Amino acid sequence: MATFPRNEIVSLTDVQPTHELGESYGPDLRLADLLTPELAGLELGYGTAYGDLRLRTAIAERHGVRPEQVVVTVGGMHAIFLLAYLVPDGNGQVVTTAPLFPLARNCFDTVGADVRVIPLSFDDGYQLTADAVRAQLTPETKLVSLATPQNPSGVAIPASTLRDIVDVMNDVCPDAYLMVDETYRTAAYGDDPIADTAVRLGPKVVSVASLSKCHGAAGLRIGWLVSTDADLVDRVVTAKFNTVVTAAPLTEALAVRVFEQEDEILGVRRRWLAEALSSTEDWVGANSELVEWVRPDAGALCCVRLGPVVPLDRFKQAAAELSVRVADGDWFGDERRIFRLGFGFLPPAELKAALEALTAALRRAVPAAGQGLG
Repeated sequence: MATFPRNEIVSLTDVQPTHELGESYGPDLRLADLLTPELAGLELGYGTAYGDLRLRTAIAERHGVRPEQVVVTVGGMHAIFLLAYLVPDGNGQVVTTAPLFPLARNCFDTVGADVRVIPLSFDDGYQLTADAVRAQLTPETKLVSLATPQNPSGVAIPASTLRDIVDVMNDVCPDAYLMVDETYRTAAYGDDPIADTAVRLGPKVVSVASLSKCHGAAGLRIGWLVSTDADLVDRVVTAKFNTVVTAAPLTEALAVRVFEQEDEILGVRRRWLAEALSSTEDWVGANSELVEWVRPDAGALCCVRLGPVVPLDRFKQAAAELSVRVADGDWFGDERRIFRLGFGFLPPAELKAALEALTAALRRAVPAAGQGLG
């Protein structure tokens, strides 16, 4: 019987520790930031299978497409699940990467797809190449699933590489779709430019994203799928109707308000993330004998690896004792000595305290001279 495997990443939804460095998004918006008197008159009936037209128009404008090429979903994972259900055609072939946000991989495993994995490594800076994708493609490939920036690393796939991947797919599996999870695309740092959406690379390229990570509105559970393939959009709308009927009109209306304030929301968060990234970079430098990292390109997260002098089990025990949480690398299919550090969630003073607690955990884990590992 098909089932969803359990992954300990679910612990991030439990009671918060004193020092939360495991989360992957920025600070939360509050309901008061979005409420208007007009929302009080909203009727709480069904929405539409496509999604609120105002919301789809806002999303379409940001992707250079038409509103009818956008489907609103219940979070970005809903969009990925619908593609996993529709595109592989039973046990068809899916190509993806590791490390990877585990829920995305679980979707493909659960529907019985033949999943082929491209390993990405810390030592190579989690860089993906078109040649690595080509090595996994066959004429039976139905879907290539990528994320940029990636979760857990925050490393982006350059536009030139994505274009090369599209060309490779046209050669080997021209009927396959390329799904690009762009959840962190607009979470740029300071004055860094925001990357163009991949959906413009061709009719077989599909973009999925949500308001959860960049906009601080995970509680709205609003995501979307963008495609210029009319047949795929029609199938996704039908699948959405058969799973959730519609998204919630209340949260769709609040999502419209998010987009009306998007410039201000993202402007504040870009500065917030830039400051948090700088603090994290300083922390890595100050603890370079104990840890190393891959500097992310965007997003509120990065990957850190323990140095050989830090015993892993002692570090985990010390972190638990000091109530500091990071996201374990093996949640994502990465090395056990690697962890995802979420630097965008906490306010500056709390981030500083959390990083200090993390330093204390590292130093408590390292045996004193002559002590041994015990």
